Amino acid sequence: MKFPKDFEWGTATSAYQIEGAWKEDGKGISVWDKLSHQKGNIRNGDNGDISCDHYNRFKEDVQIMKEMGIKTYRFSVSWSRIFPKGGGKPNQKGLNFYRKLIETLLDANIKPVIALYHWDLPQALQDKGGWANRDTVKSFEKYAECMFKEFGELVPMWITHNEPNCPFGIYAGAIQNTKEAIQAVHNLLLSHGKVVRLYKQIGLKGKIGITLNLNPVYSASNSQKDKIAAKKQDQFKNTWFLNSILKGAYPTELLEFFKKKYGVPHIRKNDLKIINTKMDFLGVNYYNRDVVKADEKNNDLGVKQIKTKNAKYTDMGLEIYPQGLYDLLIRLKKDYGNIPLYITENGSAFNDKLTKKGEIHDKKRIDFLQKHLKKVHKAIKAGVNLKGYSMWSLMDNFEWTFGYSQRFGLIYIDFQTLKRTWKDSAYFYKKVIKNNSI
Repeated sequence: MKFPKDFEWGTATSAYQIEGAWKEDGKGISVWDKLSHQKGNIRNGDNGDISCDHYNRFKEDVQIMKEMGIKTYRFSVSWSRIFPKGGGKPNQKGLNFYRKLIETLLDANIKPVIALYHWDLPQALQDKGGWANRDTVKSFEKYAECMFKEFGELVPMWITHNEPNCPFGIYAGAIQNTKEAIQAVHNLLLSHGKVVRLYKQIGLKGKIGITLNLNPVYSASNSQKDKIAAKKQDQFKNTWFLNSILKGAYPTELLEFFKKKYGVPHIRKNDLKIINTKMDFLGVNYYNRDVVKADEKNNDLGVKQIKTKNAKYTDMGLEIYPQGLYDLLIRLKKDYGNIPLYITENGSAFNDKLTKKGEIHDKKRIDFLQKHLKKVHKAIKAGVNLKGYSMWSLMDNFEWTFGYSQRFGLIYIDFQTLKRTWKDSAYFYKKVIKNNSI
């Protein structure tokens, strides 16, 4: 199965998950620094203080990517490494680190793709209300402007936000108050639109877009109640983001529900027009599908997600369902036109073990990768405008509230010695890239 000649094979990471150096060279405290240092928040009491020590070992990591044949590397910038308090004067040492990383990537003929925000808000801004405070939008604009001026000529591809649904859930900066979380999501989306406009106004020649975590939703049965539940879940997980960004309107039913029950989001004139600012591509993170049934007692939406019988799951508990990726890509083409798409994350966590010979035979990950790539190829053949695929993740890392208990990497990290070891999946992916086929 051959892929298009210009197909971009990549991998991805995020700043807090791999960099370490949590307070080196003037870096400020982020929401994850604070959360991970509070007892009981992270499995096994883990934190990202050192993690993979990418901050000090980035040259070794870029060399690994070069040997693997990686064409694009999507990484995020630590906002608090650039602006320790969220704004003000930029930290030159932080800028120097990312400049060295970008230049090392370019020297290795790897295209740098920067995600401006991957959940690690400066704690100083969180103390002022975080994303629920509309002033954070202005702070994000100023941060983005700094990054564009520093690296806009070097970096050809930018992502405003990774998964702007992050205010919901168990992550740092997540908001347990549903009303505030809804407003925070609106503000995140607004900041996306404003930063896309800013990028275009500056006149940079690269591309800019956003990455959404999308879950195709399936009804547990053919009953009318379950079908209605599936529609609600789809609006909450998918079309709230897709419709606002690509069509300039929130799904009416869900918007009315939020307004009636919570009185939010507060939408000012032109907000949705700004959110709908034309971008150059859409990034898609796909891990699993949602199978749901109606359950009025379960949550505000009256929806309950269920586990399907005879399904296979990763060690993280996510169902392995490659068909969902195909269905999602076809749906995006059908409902949202021919916007260029990039799979910016797709991966699996398994309990990888070193053999006595120091090898990692991760057959399950290879099987996962192979089956998903077959669906990617099928979608391209069906006319989906898919330009690239980035596997999550380059290396094992700090997996948020799971700490170091979940391994997603192509490269095995010994978190005691920080030694990097290629897994069998890394050699498999190298072969895929070299042959441009599976």
